Amino acid sequence: MTTTSSAPRRAGIAQAILLLAAASMPVMAATLITPVLPQLLEHFADVAGAAVLVPMIVSAPALMVAVFAPFAGQIVDRVGRKWLLIIALVAYAAIGVVPAFIDGLTGILVSRLVLGVCDSAIMTVATALLIDYFQEERTRNRYLGLQAATAGIGATLFIVIGTALGASGWQTPFWVYLISVAIAVPALWLLWEPSAGEAAAAGEPVRPGRIAWRPLIGPLLVTVVGGIAFYVLPVNLPVLIGQAGVAATNTAVIGGLAALASVFVMLGGLLFQQFQRRLGDRVVPLGFALQAVGILALWVMSGAGVAGIVPGALIASFGSGLLLPGFLTWVVARAGFAERGRVTGVWTASFFLGNFLAPLVANGLGAAFGSLVPAIGIIGIAALAMAVITGVGARSSKGAAAVAAA
Repeated sequence: MTTTSSAPRRAGIAQAILLLAAASMPVMAATLITPVLPQLLEHFADVAGAAVLVPMIVSAPALMVAVFAPFAGQIVDRVGRKWLLIIALVAYAAIGVVPAFIDGLTGILVSRLVLGVCDSAIMTVATALLIDYFQEERTRNRYLGLQAATAGIGATLFIVIGTALGASGWQTPFWVYLISVAIAVPALWLLWEPSAGEAAAAGEPVRPGRIAWRPLIGPLLVTVVGGIAFYVLPVNLPVLIGQAGVAATNTAVIGGLAALASVFVMLGGLLFQQFQRRLGDRVVPLGFALQAVGILALWVMSGAGVAGIVPGALIASFGSGLLLPGFLTWVVARAGFAERGRVTGVWTASFFLGNFLAPLVANGLGAAFGSLVPAIGIIGIAALAMAVITGVGARSSKGAAAVAAA
């Protein structure tokens, strides 16, 4: 009696494109509707508390990712990856388009909260599958860098789309959420459930067990701060440009400069592999250091108008492009197959908690200091502190590894 065994499937560009596209859906949730916020504020002006509730239409999904991503991680490890991703993508489309049909603020907010639950599953599974499929370190790091690049350029693209469609009314951009179906359908054929046997053949531990959370507490807390620093410029750069003297109606200049900053996020992601190959874990302190230098330069030179703001914004954006994949290789990529879903879920929750807190922290500090510019500067000081802390940690880890090897 003979037995046959099929060769392990190898992922390629098709799988990478699908997973990167899926991972961009939470970015779309946060940015697509931003251009129509003024219309929404005007439309719901008679609703009590609209000034607070309408902005939550944008921020609610990130909050729900922060809350539910750990639970999505539990499901990933216990149930599987592929079908959870497909179901979440289809649900994302169905829930995302709901505000195009309803005209009540409460209903819209509820739909956005549910959309965030879908986001938590999509982001967790897409990241875990990207690491599952691409085990070779160089290839994996290239695609993790591309995930950051996709987030950066996607933010600008979705803002442009939202602005264009918003000219037809505030409900029109919500139709774009149906695009997730175009990811779910080919995923049925092009994605597969990774097996423990394939992971074991790649040298990964596959036996389920308890995760040692204590060593992860520090990296996860750093990720929250990184999420704030990552998101504070995309949210506030148009405001800063306006405060520098550019008229709010000059959307070409404001949108163009915001797009340029996103291109630098993309460049950081594209070049991440080269930096990580030379620096290892030190790419995280480098990302924080570039964010700090850029934000502090923006703070100091803001009196020079747009010419003083843009260089710092571009430097900080490049640092953000290094930081996101740096976090993923530092925390998530080192988790074994059997625990990857849980670790990815908790990391995703930490990063999106920072995203949710970014506008709250910036606005709170802005109210305390009387202006948004010094508020952004304080966040730059926090990024500098993280650069020092993570730099010392990376040096200590390298020293400990050298001692162990000796």
